[in-house]
Amino acid sequence: MGSSKDDSATDGDKSTANRRRPESNSSLYSDGEKVLAYHGPRIYEAKVQKAEIRKNEWKYFVHYLGWNKNWDEWVGVDRLMKYTEENTQKQQALDKKQDVDKNPKSGRSTQTKPKILNDVKVEKEDVKSSGAKGKKRKSDSSTEKGNASVEKPVKIQIPSTLKKQLVDDWDFINHQDRLVKLPRSPNVDDILAKYLEYRSKKDDMMTDAVGELLKGLRCYFDRALPVILLYNKERKQFQELVTNNVSPSTIYGAEHLLRLFVKLPELLPYVNIEEDLAMRLQQKFLDFLKFMQKNQTSFFISSYDGSKDSESSAVKGKMSQE
Repeated sequence: MGSSKDDSATDGDKSTANRRRPESNSSLYSDGEKVLAYHGPRIYEAKVQKAEIRKNEWKYFVHYLGWNKNWDEWVGVDRLMKYTEENTQKQQALDKKQDVDKNPKSGRSTQTKPKILNDVKVEKEDVKSSGAKGKKRKSDSSTEKGNASVEKPVKIQIPSTLKKQLVDDWDFINHQDRLVKLPRSPNVDDILAKYLEYRSKKDDMMTDAVGELLKGLRCYFDRALPVILLYNKERKQFQELVTNNVSPSTIYGAEHLLRLFVKLPELLPYVNIEEDLAMRLQQKFLDFLKFMQKNQTSFFISSYDGSKDSESSAVKGKMSQE
């Protein structure tokens, strides 16, 4: 899913019969039905999990095929289309228009596998057990089939506006060749400190426990960033800025910290966590994400810098005009 996560689509499609509002007493889509769903400016294969009437109109809980379940969401009928040959052709045309990369090995020209944090290989030394990691990667591929042998003890539900932030982040970097301008302010350390202050005002007794949790998050972030939290186009920037044992948490900000919460469910199985602790961590992570959501305008940047190559081209073009 390459761009913003909103309820809109292209203007040309808004008047089609597939995107009309249904009568309150009849659902256009049934449970388990495979559909095509708009997600920002693109269309993806999805499966209807359940349907309910909310505020006199049908809403559908959908799972995007090939995506982590964290992206499951309720959508209106205006976001869905029947899975027909005509509509899959529309999907292909829209993908081509948006310059979405296709995976030639998959053989599925109508479905673009999402790339949120998936194009960076995991190094063995950054996981507690390198042998276990190899098994885990195999089980990941079969998760959708229900054959995974390693379960994720902590499920992190990312708020919808932060999901949109992740998608925009991916699009800026991978499609528009723009990067987060570094160093960031506030950086990761600043955000963690602000959260600790926020929690201490709410519950003085929990300050020590929260402090320990934040230390753990900082440690995970610093170790995971160069391995699984960077896109390929960001690696040169990392090599230039993070030198002499500088902590990434003093250089990077909310944009990269948010990516950590996408990957945490994959990392935590290798730390022996009991079920009750996993539940508590899940609640604490959600509280932290809600804090980030509440401060989204001040924590996240609104626009990314153009890459050095594009900036250089722009300068040359300006000089030639002069």
